[in-house]
Amino acid sequence: MANLKTVPKLKPDKGPHTLDRVTFGKRLRATRKQLGLTLAEVAQRSGVSITTISRAERGQLALSYEKFSALGAALQMDMAAMFSQADAKVARLDRPVVTRAGAGVLYQGQAVSYEFLGTSALGKQMSPILGTVHARRINGPQDFARHEGEEFVHILSGAVEVYFEDGSMLRLARGDSIYFDSRIGHAYISVSRRLSRVVGACTSESSFTRLARENATRDAAAAAAVRPKKSRP
Repeated sequence: MANLKTVPKLKPDKGPHTLDRVTFGKRLRATRKQLGLTLAEVAQRSGVSITTISRAERGQLALSYEKFSALGAALQMDMAAMFSQADAKVARLDRPVVTRAGAGVLYQGQAVSYEFLGTSALGKQMSPILGTVHARRINGPQDFARHEGEEFVHILSGAVEVYFEDGSMLRLARGDSIYFDSRIGHAYISVSRRLSRVVGACTSESSFTRLARENATRDAAAAAAVRPKKSRP
């Protein structure tokens, strides 16, 4: 019989933890200060307004997934660093990470209440999330999220309507799922009597997409450099 390698005992995440707005804001501010960036510079890098960043840093505003992922990219913050428990040690994904039922990190977003899973894994390629969709209507264009990568959502209970910025809408009930390019503006609302519960994952920008974008930018710059200038009459 072949020798079986002993699997080290997994260390699961322990206990439910709510990341309040004030603590989250302090993390954003501390990271920005460490990088020596002004609010204006972070706003330029992330596309998030100075007012929104300032209010978020002071714990006065709940952010949407779009905005905290944009700020994370601008501040070079991994999701584990943004949403880990205060006393948790984050580490590279060199072994399985277990999150026990109800032991994720909770964050109250603008339209969705998030429970982030596997937050101790640094540098992971996707963000697994349990969510409760508490939005009941679309108030305007500002409700549509857009972020790099791809998004998968499976409906655990209730029903949701997923709206896209092109005017299309999909209704999903328990057991249904959806997968799409999350750069397309999208918004979720609960349409069942009880708020819908979902599980999903968002990926970061893939290496192929990033390479294509960088090549397109480089080619456009090269074309502009060799384009003949119009002579004045």
